[in-house]
Amino acid sequence: MRLLFLTLLLSALPALAETRLENVHIHTLDAASPTAEAMVWDDSGRLLALGDRSTLSTRYPAARVIDGSGAHVIPGLIDAHAHLMNLGYSLMSADLVGANSKAEIIERLRRFEAELPEGAWLIGRGWDQNRWVEAEFPNAADLDAAFPQRPVWLRRIDGHAGWANSAALKLAGRDLSGDSQPEGGRILREAGVATGVFIDAAMGIISSRVPPRSAVEREAAFERALQRAISLGLTGVHDMGVSLVDLGLYRRFAERGRLPLRITAFADGDSHALAALCAFGPLQHASGRLQMRGVKLYADGALGSRGAALLDDYSDDPGNRGLLVTAPDALEAAMRTARDCGVQVAAHAIGDRGNRIVLDTMQRVLGDAIGSDHRWRVEHAQVVALEDIPRFAALGVLASMQPTHATSDMPWAEARVGPERIRGAYAWQRLMASGARLPLGSDFPVESVDPRLGLYAAVTRQDENGHPETGWYPDERMSLLEALRGFTQEAAHAGFKEGEVGRLVPGLRADFLLLDADPFALPAPDLLKLPLRSTWVDGKPVYEKP
Repeated sequence: MRLLFLTLLLSALPALAETRLENVHIHTLDAASPTAEAMVWDDSGRLLALGDRSTLSTRYPAARVIDGSGAHVIPGLIDAHAHLMNLGYSLMSADLVGANSKAEIIERLRRFEAELPEGAWLIGRGWDQNRWVEAEFPNAADLDAAFPQRPVWLRRIDGHAGWANSAALKLAGRDLSGDSQPEGGRILREAGVATGVFIDAAMGIISSRVPPRSAVEREAAFERALQRAISLGLTGVHDMGVSLVDLGLYRRFAERGRLPLRITAFADGDSHALAALCAFGPLQHASGRLQMRGVKLYADGALGSRGAALLDDYSDDPGNRGLLVTAPDALEAAMRTARDCGVQVAAHAIGDRGNRIVLDTMQRVLGDAIGSDHRWRVEHAQVVALEDIPRFAALGVLASMQPTHATSDMPWAEARVGPERIRGAYAWQRLMASGARLPLGSDFPVESVDPRLGLYAAVTRQDENGHPETGWYPDERMSLLEALRGFTQEAAHAGFKEGEVGRLVPGLRADFLLLDADPFALPAPDLLKLPLRSTWVDGKPVYEKP
């Protein structure tokens, strides 16, 4: 009787309308059926079928038809490591990326300052001393002549160092002279006097004095970041280090139907967001566009600012082995908290010492659960001792990596670590050959948000001008299929979303891109300008090229 009742009830419900996309060339990234020429989804945005055009037109005669006009289709791209709010703030700050001298930075700052009200801080991001002829850290005096009164605070491109002028130093609220250093950070000094550069945890001395963004500014920054992401083909982002306050903003967007892509958020360390996860369990918004079930932790700093923790001295800075941003016992305590709450751990580790500490700690904390489907992650896994590479697969730990870090760092990375350690750096093929899984991302705004640059870097290991000719350590290059899987299937798996996204197969979500060229038929340099026609999430266009 109950079965009869349910049958009658279901038959009375209106059927979900269907949409058929045809006249397209589909790369499904599904090994069992890699290509198709049409696909059908229902109004909930779930794929019903893929196959040839005639078969699907017969099976779904009432479907609304979209003519793809010969477009090429791939699954939506997922950035497995990024920072949405920082991207938004960078779009509202002075852009210093690519500046080849301090003089060029001053010029860009002056242009940006013209729009600022009197008394406002001048904020910028993106400087990189490795691009300058002198290749040395700057100091406050470099900014003072141009900005004697207005406080200036400029974050390095990796976000792991900041540069202040004297007006900002005066607002620090403490004596910066002497030789004491904050835990997990470094104040650069000359003859006991602060130069104006602060590394890792020391940045808070100045950044804490910058007036906080208003609620209106925060919403505008988030909106800008979302629109930039979807305009470049991203349908998903793993957002690393999201505060409880920012998570509230994300939830308001989700509830208002304003999230055009899927966000897998990771809590910002052992703080309020992790406490909320432990108290209330993982967040999974009903829209399917927002979830939080993980925490982002930090082991060390960054290689470009010599804050990455190394087992031996920096080759170009004897006596310096980098920084541990989090003390090992505090890192372990945070991991144990996450484990006990059923929370996925994603730990930032760049230097070989940072990576070893994270792997050792994960091994201890996971214990007998090593063989479980925990999917704990090392974010960056940038410089890894060769003997530690097999441990990723053995521990079931994912190597979450960013291809453009290799091509941005290659002009100076070997100088930092020398010819032996570089063999375990940016070692994509070594890691994959050992059995490790590599979800790929960009770390935007540290690198460009454009995933095409990530695909190009993965395939070529060259800069945008095609240098070096054969690629930097070319044996580590990926095939295009490997790179695409990193930005789709592997990223989906890393976010526990492989049952929803990452491929184009029946039952998964209709998240895809329409392209005006076949990426598999293009010469590698042309991946940089792979023409995007539109971005689709849940079977609806969220971006269309003007």
